Amino acid sequence: MTDEPAERQSAVLDEAHLGDIKGALGTIRQHDLGPRRGWAAKLLTLAAIVGPGLIVMVGDNDAGGVATYSQAGQNYGVTLLWVLLLLIPVLIVNQEMVVRLGAVTGVGHARLIEERFGRFWGWFSIGDLLVLDFLTIVTEFIGVDLALGHFGVSRFVSVPIACAALVAITASGSFRRWERFMLLFVAANFLVIPLAVLSHPHAGPVLRGLVVPGVKGGVSSTSMLLVIAIVGTTVAPWQLFFQQSNIVDKRITPRWINYERADTVLGSIVTVIGAGAMIVTCAFAFGGTHLAGRFTSAGGVAAGLGHVLGSVPGGLYAVVLLNASLIGAAAVTLGTSYAFGDFFGAKHSLHRSAKEAPGFYASFAALVAVAGGIVLIPHAPLGLITTTVQALAGVLLPSASVFLLLLCNDREVLGPWVNRPWLNAVAVLIIGSLIVLSMILVVTTIFPSIDVASLLVGLAGAFGLGLAAAGVIWAVRRGPAPPHPDRARRDTWRMPPLALLGRPPFSLGRAVAMWSIRGYLLVAVALLLVKSIELGVHGGH
Repeated sequence: MTDEPAERQSAVLDEAHLGDIKGALGTIRQHDLGPRRGWAAKLLTLAAIVGPGLIVMVGDNDAGGVATYSQAGQNYGVTLLWVLLLLIPVLIVNQEMVVRLGAVTGVGHARLIEERFGRFWGWFSIGDLLVLDFLTIVTEFIGVDLALGHFGVSRFVSVPIACAALVAITASGSFRRWERFMLLFVAANFLVIPLAVLSHPHAGPVLRGLVVPGVKGGVSSTSMLLVIAIVGTTVAPWQLFFQQSNIVDKRITPRWINYERADTVLGSIVTVIGAGAMIVTCAFAFGGTHLAGRFTSAGGVAAGLGHVLGSVPGGLYAVVLLNASLIGAAAVTLGTSYAFGDFFGAKHSLHRSAKEAPGFYASFAALVAVAGGIVLIPHAPLGLITTTVQALAGVLLPSASVFLLLLCNDREVLGPWVNRPWLNAVAVLIIGSLIVLSMILVVTTIFPSIDVASLLVGLAGAFGLGLAAAGVIWAVRRGPAPPHPDRARRDTWRMPPLALLGRPPFSLGRAVAMWSIRGYLLVAVALLLVKSIELGVHGGH
């Protein structure tokens, strides 16, 4: 099956996902496959394609991201900037695999998991996505409350208005209109640049922080957890589901993969610039003051900036926080609604009106309304929810990463677009590192008194041994590499309808990976649940 061209076949589940690309900044006709000659033609094409990569990356600099970067700057100065540079290749490699999956298959991430790994894992992917995304959306509305609360606006006014605005933007029935709103949010992300300038930064310390790994005050359990939090808030499971489905909905096909790759790289760079500017702002604004090393919350940072720099920087920070909360809520909620529609076979496209896809838009509105409603409940454990989101994302990241890598090596799914060996090696290294960090986050959340340095050494050593063993096994068992197809054939190859795909072989390596994931998740989720109940009963003490 994978050796036959599939130009006339498609696995697309909603016919609205086929047709012209109608992006915020341009249109590409469905049958326009001609070469782009000259920079002008290429830039116009990129303008039409750009969107999913920028939105998913900047959307991950959400309320939780703003708080995490602010904490890094306020408590550790610019000494953690180097972490952001290391995250650029992590973001690009992870999301590039998602780009190929979306453009080649025309099917969302949750549906592919069900089809290739079985019903249990399909339901699991939907279940964990709902729980994690819902809690994440709650944290975004916490951000809305803190941001507008800085200006004296009651949460009983700000949160309902934000909910209504998000539903109105999404349910307009026009993909192009929705994407234009999202790109406005992306543009507003750059407000952090003048905010950083107002903090009067110095180039020397910033450059040292970028290129010289280190931690102010030395490595400790607290600083190590903050490093993990920076990674966790930048690489999240929801990103995989959102970008793959958004690419499908935008009607991007293999012909335009390189342009979408450029969109993703651009988004990664913009995200890291925004995160770095936030760290720089808090590092230089609070450095040498009584507020240095005393981070409390994003709301506290807004008030603190108003105190040390004046009302304009404090208000600008609140606007940045509000913007981050809104784009985060929009992307995470839409990613969840996409997954539901894809998994259950319902119509799920922003090209459709609310009348044409009632379930799709109803799920979006319900998620927004319930999440916003929780923020309005008096004495709701909002701090506990924020902590649980971070830990739960750490629990689920390994499974999402492993599924992603397995799908990108499935020739029935990607045909000539499967991972190259070198990319697999890089991806395994990155995913293994993320797994180690996520396990540290989970273990230290549940057992806060554990020695983090010893835990890191032990887990890193075990990962290194496992990686060496896997490399030996691969070298012994690998067969001849299949020939690379010509460019024209790759540009027109798409995954055949799901019903025509052969079932993937359940090899020893796949069995070990699946059972390892299952065991890890069962133990980690159970322990995390116990810890959450304990924190709820004892009020976080």
